[in-house]
Amino acid sequence: MTGLERTRNADGVEVVRLNRPDSRNAMDTATLDELLATLAELAADADLRVVVFSTTSTRALCAGADVAEQLDRDGGIARMERFARMYQAVVDLPVPTIAVCVGNVVGAGAELAAACDLRVAGDNLKLAWAGAKLGVPVGPARLVPLVGLARAKELIYSGRVVGAEEAARIGLAERVAPEAEAEAAALELAATLAARPAEGLRRLKRMFRDGEDLAGRTARENVTLLDWQRYGQGLPQGGAPTRD
Repeated sequence: MTGLERTRNADGVEVVRLNRPDSRNAMDTATLDELLATLAELAADADLRVVVFSTTSTRALCAGADVAEQLDRDGGIARMERFARMYQAVVDLPVPTIAVCVGNVVGAGAELAAACDLRVAGDNLKLAWAGAKLGVPVGPARLVPLVGLARAKELIYSGRVVGAEEAARIGLAERVAPEAEAEAAALELAATLAARPAEGLRRLKRMFRDGEDLAGRTARENVTLLDWQRYGQGLPQGGAPTRD
């Protein structure tokens, strides 16, 4: 089974669905490789208007890194390098991005959602920056611009679960829909954006990204994240996927 499913709509909207339902879309090395190849292809696509990140199962957008994956030390470092490249590639996409946040959106899933421009929450959302429980130095680069410094500290330090209603209230979700309708709501939003002048959308995307220095913030955080995996505790190799 492939780790991704892709659909291109007639209006230039690409839907990228994570497809590891048995692990709640926890990302392993193979899935990260597939996602990185997809992101590189999309970044070079002049016809692309909007990217929607979704899931084949409403149980989860992504439950984090698949720490059940059996890796040696070098494999763990290589996987973390892929995560860093993925975070950067999502931020660097030249068109607006929307995350369908249903079920577990935890750890790397929360980072993927925060890297997107907009988010649609399903009413079953369980969103959490769970990395602090393992000492993972990730989160501030993308979360602070969304919710502010004080709230980002609280969410990252605590790792507590945020539901759909709170996500909308604090600015982490632009829309809330029943879990089965969340992707449709995201596609409706994407169609509205895709109807705008294409070059104008890309120009606005650059302005927002550059104004917040989001690419630079992500790059600097990635250095710390990779140092932690190489020289610190690092994510475990083997065990159970992150499913807080």
